[in-house]
Amino acid sequence: MTISNRHLTGPLLAMALAGGSLLPAGQAAAADAVFVLPSSQAGAPALDPIRGSLVTLADALIYDGLVTQGADQDFYPHLATKWETTPDGMTWTFHLKEGVTFHDGEPFNAETIAWWIPKFAGTENAYLVAGIDKVEVVDAKTVRFLMKHPDANLLYNLSSGFMGIPSPKAYDAEGTNYGVTVAVGTGPFKLESFTAGVESVLVRNDDYTWGAEVAVNRGPAKIEKLTLREIADSSTSFLELKTGGVDAVIDVPSDILPQYATLPNATIKSQSGFGIYYMPINTTVEPFTDVNVRKAVALAINQQEIVDKLFGGKGLAAHNFLIASLPESKVDPKYNISYDPEQAKSLLEAAGWKAAAGGSRSKDGKPLTVTLWSQSDSEFKRLTEVLQAQLKAIGVNAEITVFDTSSIRAEYKKGTQQLAVRSYGWNNADILDWFFSGERLGYPNVSMWKDAKADELRTTALTGSKTLEERIANFVTYHEYVLSQYPFAPIYEPVQTLAFNKDRITMPEVIAGPQFSAQTVLDIDVKD
Repeated sequence: MTISNRHLTGPLLAMALAGGSLLPAGQAAAADAVFVLPSSQAGAPALDPIRGSLVTLADALIYDGLVTQGADQDFYPHLATKWETTPDGMTWTFHLKEGVTFHDGEPFNAETIAWWIPKFAGTENAYLVAGIDKVEVVDAKTVRFLMKHPDANLLYNLSSGFMGIPSPKAYDAEGTNYGVTVAVGTGPFKLESFTAGVESVLVRNDDYTWGAEVAVNRGPAKIEKLTLREIADSSTSFLELKTGGVDAVIDVPSDILPQYATLPNATIKSQSGFGIYYMPINTTVEPFTDVNVRKAVALAINQQEIVDKLFGGKGLAAHNFLIASLPESKVDPKYNISYDPEQAKSLLEAAGWKAAAGGSRSKDGKPLTVTLWSQSDSEFKRLTEVLQAQLKAIGVNAEITVFDTSSIRAEYKKGTQQLAVRSYGWNNADILDWFFSGERLGYPNVSMWKDAKADELRTTALTGSKTLEERIANFVTYHEYVLSQYPFAPIYEPVQTLAFNKDRITMPEVIAGPQFSAQTVLDIDVKD
């Protein structure tokens, strides 16, 4: 049996690194590739886009959607060839591709869509299709959505990774176990194996010829077998790329980029940001039931110092919850949250938290000591330590607790945290609904924030907007109210950076989407 260090883990990998490669370099199958997933995609319990709260690159490669978003953030046909909507936004008609089949041989047609949309009912992702009242099958390749209300965000929703379309036959047969051992879509890769928190192994769908038009290659993929690994420690990912254990590291942390620049076999590609790092504040536990204490903690964060010193000046200081490229991020400047340590101290004093010897604060004999949760990825741990120091500067003693990346979501659902360090990747304003809806307390609403006015504004933004212009205006209003209540502190908007082994793979000149996804993988070639 032939073994390559490209697929070794644990003791075998350690032996290979210590004593030299077990086999000559290049003995791995030429068309195989190994990528490291972004830390934000770590910990998915299953590859089930309908019921899942987290989707990964594996989902994007197993499943296709009706619509794809390009790098220009416009929308392009995929399994739908075209669509029309009525002027009032109450009817959408989609025309479907001919000749598309699922990995299990089942046909893709309008009946698939009529089965698929209702499956979201009762799931965390039901909001994606909440505007659809009824699905009508016009003919085998034409389907019509009759809306409950206009949804100016429908195309974005349909391009979401949560709206990859699974095989009805496989999905219904597996029930709640779907996505663990069985995951069947129409995508360019099939699932070979999935180990939660470790890796997904995919094999090429040789019959695939219906890739989205934003990809140069419509299929089949040039990579025959693709392993997507979860590696929490960024130094380990670096070592793996250096030694040939992996071919690409997706979303490289900025603080370790200089090390990648020293590798003669590595090339770095960057694209604009797709999310932010932020500090959710649990609004249901003391002392953060007081909005002024929340505000004080938020004003203690020196965003620009973090960008400059921790991330080498790459990326942007975040002052609200949305990436800078979104129009909904353009709030009235008075709502933006920026570093102001003197105001932070004054707010704490006014709230009764008095400074004592050594700069720490107390109230009624109780010290201002709070928990600060982080996940085990090295970038998160370093950032958390910086935040701890910044909070200490205004008299807040933050005690760090580190959880394994794959288990921290379950801990959040208990709602016992006070402060935490998190990130998200999303390029749409509806991320505000995801993380601050009173219907999703614990996770993803780690702030445990339930506010009647916020929910009213959220509903208006999501369902009361007939046009895109109305939607933007409504989301700006909602965003401003969220900022005014300080359920979080914004920190940092990173660039998306990819490092890859140029001796092993050829990356397309242009990343064909708002982030590294299926259409990019289709355009990657593996060198002999």
